[in-house]
Amino acid sequence: MRPLYIIAAATLVLTGAGCKKYLYKDPIGLLTPDQVNTDPKLNTVTSAVRSSYQMLSSTFNLLGQWDWTAGTVLRNDFILQDIASADMQKKWNPDGDQAWMDEFSSFNFTSANGGFNGQWSYDYEGISRANMAISYLTDQQLTAKIGLDETLRKRLLGEVYFLRAFYYFELVNNFGDVPLLLKPLKSFQDAYSVAKRESKANVWTQISKDLADAKGLMPNSKYSDNTEKWRISKGAVLALQAKVALYNQKWTDVISIVNELDGLGYYDLNANYFDNFSIAKKFADNEVIFAYNHVSGQNPRNGNGLCAVMGWGFIAPTTDFLNAFEANDPRLLYTIDVTNQASYKILGETGTGNKGNDDAASCKVFIRYADVLLWKAEAYNESANYPEAIKLINKIRQRARTTVTATGTTPPAGTLPDRNTASTDKNQVTDWLMKERRTELGFESQRFYDLKRWMKAKQVLMALGKNFQDKNYLYPIPQGEIDKSGGTITQNTGY
Repeated sequence: MRPLYIIAAATLVLTGAGCKKYLYKDPIGLLTPDQVNTDPKLNTVTSAVRSSYQMLSSTFNLLGQWDWTAGTVLRNDFILQDIASADMQKKWNPDGDQAWMDEFSSFNFTSANGGFNGQWSYDYEGISRANMAISYLTDQQLTAKIGLDETLRKRLLGEVYFLRAFYYFELVNNFGDVPLLLKPLKSFQDAYSVAKRESKANVWTQISKDLADAKGLMPNSKYSDNTEKWRISKGAVLALQAKVALYNQKWTDVISIVNELDGLGYYDLNANYFDNFSIAKKFADNEVIFAYNHVSGQNPRNGNGLCAVMGWGFIAPTTDFLNAFEANDPRLLYTIDVTNQASYKILGETGTGNKGNDDAASCKVFIRYADVLLWKAEAYNESANYPEAIKLINKIRQRARTTVTATGTTPPAGTLPDRNTASTDKNQVTDWLMKERRTELGFESQRFYDLKRWMKAKQVLMALGKNFQDKNYLYPIPQGEIDKSGGTITQNTGY
């Protein structure tokens, strides 16, 4: 029996003929309705929280089994964000393998493209799991009965509030108005009642509420759990609050929230750029704020599937992306080694030992401090405080030029010189900021989001020969979701 939220989120169809049999299987880690209807135990509740993280993973086949056309083999960030942004192309040697991915580089997709279904499925599955965990953790009678410590209850509740906010952050930025599910669905009537799109303004409001609730529940420490450092922390909550403010152009809020984050004293730029991604430095660095912890040798498997697809020839740079780096910038080789056709940032090591390994232990980094500093620089620039904006851009450049390269050398003198701090030209500072974000955060699935929120996507991508149209500022709602909802879920304009 599959969870009823699927009807409303339309991740899978309950009655549709012709679906593959494996689509009806419960994804790994999912609490099934049969489990929900039994008497929950302490392990049921803590497992519900842990499973809410799982849709952040790049592990293979969390939803179904090898259904590439449905876009559910692994998370689609590298397709919907990196390929779409013209930083990445599907393969080093173009071929017909998974041709649906190529449609993102040319913007000739339709709403039936599986990439949209994959994004939708992962996010709504994550929301469903978070809702189940929230329902347990807010049931005082239940938590008392199972003997859940109150301090632990609050922390776990803060974690799943954050996760629900994060999944909705992805949905609203990709699709605009989306169904808003805030509790487990217990009947077909419940499911159909929420199978409709809520305004993006209301979705943003809910995201902000969840983050505010999470903030008040998280402990005042760098790691919310010192034995499981991968868990959501107060720093992660503040960082996502700042990012929400950034995407809504609330510049004063961005600055004040980042100042509050700085006040914790937990984060700084790593001396070496690659420490953000190194398996050897995992959760022992100064910069990573929010990441998914892939772990090798687990059952069920919990490795980084992106390393495997790299071994199949996927994840290649565009020429335009390579040309974006200034001379001798050490970040280039860490991001993509053209000779060995490998991204060390994804592999988690400066070698190719994990290339082709679907069980690699490299993390998926979602937020790190360099990104946060560039948000603050952008807010300063938009507030006409150009000296502070440029100072932060230069801080990022200074770390880059003092990073030991992937080959063990030191960048030569004159690499990545400081930007002119005397500039008062907003357009010039904006250009510097855009360039810095592209090279600093390359292959981290940020570029397309940036181009869209800056309203630069059409200008930049059409100049590269891409068929980007105004409608593409939002992706289409997966056509299957519209069909299965009987039309109560409507399509975005132009699709």
